[in-house]
Amino acid sequence: MYGPADEQESIATIHAALDAGVNLIDTGDFYGMGHNEMLVGRAIKGRRREQVMVSVKFGALRAPGGAWTGVDCRPAALKNFAAYSLTRLGVDYIDVYRPARLDPAVPIEDTIGAIADLVRAGYVRHIGLSEVGAETIRRAARVHTICDLQIEYSLISRGPEAHIFPALEELGIAATVYGVLSRGLLSGSTPAEVGDFRTHFPRFKGENFERNQRLVEKLRAMAEGMGITAPQLAIAWALAKGRFVIPVLGSRTRAQLKEALGAFSVELTAADAARIEGAIRADEAAGTRYDARQMQMLDSEKPQG
Repeated sequence: MYGPADEQESIATIHAALDAGVNLIDTGDFYGMGHNEMLVGRAIKGRRREQVMVSVKFGALRAPGGAWTGVDCRPAALKNFAAYSLTRLGVDYIDVYRPARLDPAVPIEDTIGAIADLVRAGYVRHIGLSEVGAETIRRAARVHTICDLQIEYSLISRGPEAHIFPALEELGIAATVYGVLSRGLLSGSTPAEVGDFRTHFPRFKGENFERNQRLVEKLRAMAEGMGITAPQLAIAWALAKGRFVIPVLGSRTRAQLKEALGAFSVELTAADAARIEGAIRADEAAGTRYDARQMQMLDSEKPQG
């Protein structure tokens, strides 16, 4: 999704992460139409299964050419998806299983109830959610214990702070946050010309991209003043937001992984975090995190009460 990737480097990166003490690997059955699950399966084969937590998202539908065609979180469908994920990953159980999006045609209670069946059967250990709002989280938690919510969160994507994070803290649910670098925007990454899905996102287009570079420069200047890189500061900021916030780092190479892991040696105080937020304000970011059609589909972006 970010352009061509080197499969051997991908596996080497996963191995380096595990050797460094990382124990959570996040994937989805729709990443590469199953290819990523097979890659993860090869990477963890022979490793002690208990040392690796595998989180899998399901529900997003794709066509052979890669097009996104909808969401399916029906009970029968998700049990089918789980069967194929177990085979591609080469594991007997999935540690965390979650719908990638809320299916508007299926009550969340039905989806969670079906995953709970898989928990009772031993195929799934824990249930997670992804990109849903506070009310959906509460409804899901009434059916079965929810271990975490996966949602985008970064210095320039701070929507969850208003209603979603308070609900998580109240219910004792963690947040595994992705997009901490805003898909590479905060690290100064430029989308590849071919095969990079970021070219469709408003923040990476035209004048928006140019305006957002000013925020990137602010972050880079602050990071240099602390003797670290901009990505490390962005990750350290997320780590400073609370013990329940767990960044998901999308490293594609060992070099990126090494830089990202360096953030864990950076300790920011609440005052440091506030100073960073004052300099890099979320309301100054140009463009939404997804295109208009996808934003309308996100339960997490609906008005929260």
